Amino acid sequence: MIIEREQTIKADEFEGKVVLVTGANRGFGLAITMDLARAGATVIMLGRDLGSLEYAYDAVVDAGLTEPILYPLDLEGATPENYQELQENLLGQFGKLDGLVHNASILGTQMPIEQYDIKLWYSTLQINLSAPFMLTQFLIPALLKSEDARVIFMSSTVGRVARAYWGAYSVSKFGIEGFAKTLSEELEKTKISVNTVNPGKMRTEMRRTAYPAEDSSTVPLPEEKSQAIAYLLSSSSPKINGEQLTISD
Repeated sequence: MIIEREQTIKADEFEGKVVLVTGANRGFGLAITMDLARAGATVIMLGRDLGSLEYAYDAVVDAGLTEPILYPLDLEGATPENYQELQENLLGQFGKLDGLVHNASILGTQMPIEQYDIKLWYSTLQINLSAPFMLTQFLIPALLKSEDARVIFMSSTVGRVARAYWGAYSVSKFGIEGFAKTLSEELEKTKISVNTVNPGKMRTEMRRTAYPAEDSSTVPLPEEKSQAIAYLLSSSSPKINGEQLTISD
């Protein structure tokens, strides 16, 4: 299903709502955070590096938007105890969670499977697949407290159609697609919807690494596509569940 990238979000659309965004300190995650905060959401910005999170926080506050919450957490090394603490902190402070955006991921490396570094394989699968599983599992109780909770997993073209040399990244995104579909079936009778989104081409550091020869001026900025994510998280958009969505170029 194609979602148009240009969407109109009301200024108070997310008033009183709490949304957690992983990888919120830069790129697409920061763009999503800005759009949600602009519409009144309290965004929990989760990222590995506190310094870059603070820089992103300043960008949101300096723009006069709703003040976010910083939550530094290394997804590669996070333990069940870390996620339990996050759950307790979130429920203690807000009592619910209205949206969860799994945006954080790493590229790994692009090379044949037979040459793939085993440690990098484990790291990529941990950050891109196992961490979203654990984070979601521990936050389901908070999502169930919302009247309209929405979970979005960022996917990729190579998570839907296999492509040589994309290694652990591609495998992790295929895993995300399967995980999200399974979760959507399990939660279909709740107020939680679960979907995957392929954002398509964006001018991010990851894409520059993956396509170093590409003319980046022809690629849309993250800010040109982030409104589509805010729209999908809003109660103004249709309640869809278990779908593979793609943002238009």
